[in-house]
Amino acid sequence: MDRVIEKKKWNVKRVLTIAGITGLVVLLGGSIYFSSGKSKLNVDVERITISEIAKGDFQEFIPVNGIVMPLTTIYLDAIEGGRVDRKFVEDGAEMKKGDPILQLANTDLELSLANQQTQVFNVLTQMQISRDQAQQNTISKLNQMADVDNGLKEADRVYKLNKHLFEQKAIGLQEFKSSENAYQYQVRRMKLAMQILKQDTLSTRKQLDQSNESYSNMKSTLALMRKKVGDLIVRAPVDGQLTSMDAEVGQNKNKGERLGQIDVLSGYKVKVDIDEHYLPRIYNGLAGDFSFADKTYKLTIKKVYTQVTSGRFQVDMAFQGKVPAGIRRGQTLQIRLALSDETKAVLVPKGGFYQQTGGNWIFKVSEDGKKAYRTDIQLGRQNPEYYEVMQGLKPGDKVLTSSYETYGDMQELILKK
Repeated sequence: MDRVIEKKKWNVKRVLTIAGITGLVVLLGGSIYFSSGKSKLNVDVERITISEIAKGDFQEFIPVNGIVMPLTTIYLDAIEGGRVDRKFVEDGAEMKKGDPILQLANTDLELSLANQQTQVFNVLTQMQISRDQAQQNTISKLNQMADVDNGLKEADRVYKLNKHLFEQKAIGLQEFKSSENAYQYQVRRMKLAMQILKQDTLSTRKQLDQSNESYSNMKSTLALMRKKVGDLIVRAPVDGQLTSMDAEVGQNKNKGERLGQIDVLSGYKVKVDIDEHYLPRIYNGLAGDFSFADKTYKLTIKKVYTQVTSGRFQVDMAFQGKVPAGIRRGQTLQIRLALSDETKAVLVPKGGFYQQTGGNWIFKVSEDGKKAYRTDIQLGRQNPEYYEVMQGLKPGDKVLTSSYETYGDMQELILKK
């Protein structure tokens, strides 16, 4: 007797068919989902930084390092070159104006001084000889003048007497004419002698003036040479502390070479290095502050050095009010240099997100805290702690401020705890 065989509803072929259809549906659904622009990524909350947007006081500032320097520094350079022969003091010594610091030896300079002294003495000797000769010549001329004057007086006496006698017919014409000629001759001699004496006086005076001028020049040169030799002893130009001394006995120093410096201890300033990017925004009067011994002190820019070296420039800052007790030359201060006044602003803490977004967008956390989605924003000013939010966020919003390096082009993050 034949038996009816029941057909199985879930055979292998049917199961495989259903599984294939289901897989195809899932594949199509996933494709549609991921191509819709809502790409998602699961992230561990413990590996990210979530910050809250807040409104608070904002001031644009940059952190800079400053070195405490004396208010006034006088540099010591070798006015004349030479070998270091002797050191009178060591680095760090307290100096008074005029105190000797070190002595240089320069044989050539000292020999030049000796030669110059010899030349001056030779000129002085020659001047004395010339002066004596001029005086003797003048005396000779005066003696001649005296003889001429005496001859004129005698010729005048005889001429007047003979003239009277000739008028009285006591002597002849020949004797009268002879006395008259003798008188006129003595008159001419007197005029010539006076002219010679006058020229001699002018010549002597001119020669004496030239000699005196030459002697004065020689003396000035000698004084200069003595000063150059005297400069071989380096002395403190002002009261202060000797620092940065760079000279050892036996060491050769060239003319103009730096030997050290004198720090005038009447006060301090702070020398600050700043990146050249900020040069257009730095000017006299900008303020900064720093912490020292658990207190905050203020500084103000007093001078801007616009010369840029290795991408940086320098400014001098002065202490406002009392200088901190215990501060020392060469000490480094960490300064907050303000670039703007303090204002109220919406703030987002700084983080690694900026490197990938450029401040154009950020991941904003949903209200339930389960996901974060991409939001366009606009940032303004910044300081080392915050960015100023201009658009896209409001106080109370929460955002991811850690790095987005591994997120790629994800539009949404699923936050897993």
